[in-house]
Amino acid sequence: MESIHRDYAPQGVKFFYIYKHLQHPGYDGYVQPVSLAERLKHVAEAQRRLDTKIGWIVDAMDNQLKHALGNQPNSEFVVDPAGKIVRTRSWSDPTKLRKDLAELVGPVENPTTTADLNRKWTPVVEVAQRGVLNRIDRREMKLGPVLIKPEESDGSQPFYVKLRAEADKYVVYRGSGKLYLGFHLDPIYRVHWNNLTKPLRIEVESPDGTTLTLLKRNSPTDDKDPADTAIDEAKADSQRLLAEAVQVKAESDADPREFLFEVKGDKTDKPIRVTVSYFACNDEEGWCKAIEQSWLVSLRRDPDAGSASQGRSRGPRGQRPRKRTR
Repeated sequence: MESIHRDYAPQGVKFFYIYKHLQHPGYDGYVQPVSLAERLKHVAEAQRRLDTKIGWIVDAMDNQLKHALGNQPNSEFVVDPAGKIVRTRSWSDPTKLRKDLAELVGPVENPTTTADLNRKWTPVVEVAQRGVLNRIDRREMKLGPVLIKPEESDGSQPFYVKLRAEADKYVVYRGSGKLYLGFHLDPIYRVHWNNLTKPLRIEVESPDGTTLTLLKRNSPTDDKDPADTAIDEAKADSQRLLAEAVQVKAESDADPREFLFEVKGDKTDKPIRVTVSYFACNDEEGWCKAIEQSWLVSLRRDPDAGSASQGRSRGPRGQRPRKRTR
């Protein structure tokens, strides 16, 4: 796409990438943003890492543009000067796009190749080690994202940690089943967990008629006995449950903290309130601090949350191999 831009931008063709939402949150650790400012930070990250010269259009947080364009994950449109869509495809194809522009604008005598661009791909900034915790394997559970909403407090603290909530169809349609809550450090803030103090703690408040039981937490990779004895220590009082993430031996890390619950109750439109307490550090800015923030989890499908990646194996120093960029 960048090579086509180099050939046709001088001829008056305008190119834009559209940031709609993350189709696969979890790749390289990036998670769904909670504000337009965070989406703009994602665009800045993409420009820095991908060395792109094409401009960006950022969709609003209600994803109106995404819905208007058909909700496809990687669609492509060619619009003529009068504003009429003259080419459209559900999956972007640079080869076909170049043929379209050759027909609509005119062919290029010496087309630019990808090698001609001499672009440099920059890896994600690693602020702490990963891989000290096993991930909860959700692939066979057939979970899908449900609606979440951060509760704004005084607005002084960003959501350094983002919640990913997924539930199976039995929870969504009947009110009982499996619910996953994952707490992911957001790479745009360059923070890591402080493991020299208490681990992440959650308080889950369910509406009347709904109860949660903790089934599993993600465990240390060096744990020879994966039995999670701490599950028995989770305190449940009516619709209120307290649970802690596993204690990690390393002083710091950037792995998600994950919990799997059994939900029992009747289908309800009332949300589950999740309050998370954790200690985060930013070495670049020289601070560590305690954070407490809350989320509302509604047990209804979220069509804009994407299909989450559970992570891939990493290479030296925790770096992942390069992957396709959306």
